[in-house]
Amino acid sequence: MTANVEIYTWRSCPFCIRAKALLKSKGVEFTEYAIDGDEVARAKMAQRANGRRSVPQIFINDQHVGGCDDIYALEAQGKLDVLLQA
Repeated sequence: MTANVEIYTWRSCPFCIRAKALLKSKGVEFTEYAIDGDEVARAKMAQRANGRRSVPQIFINDQHVGGCDDIYALEAQGKLDVLLQA
């Protein structure tokens, strides 16, 4: 089974681009929600992300894992692959 990965982004956000690049480099398919300027979508994202309104916000199997720095930290700790295989 492959993990269900979702990422909320703004198209021109450098952190969003970095986070997507990491996922792509690992061959991970993900659903991207580009919420540029959409406050309704941003509010929905914040509700899912424990109030966090910055982008990107990343979810793996409906579990909030955080933003760009968080996903790179998981990768550095060797924990990202475990989450992606669940």
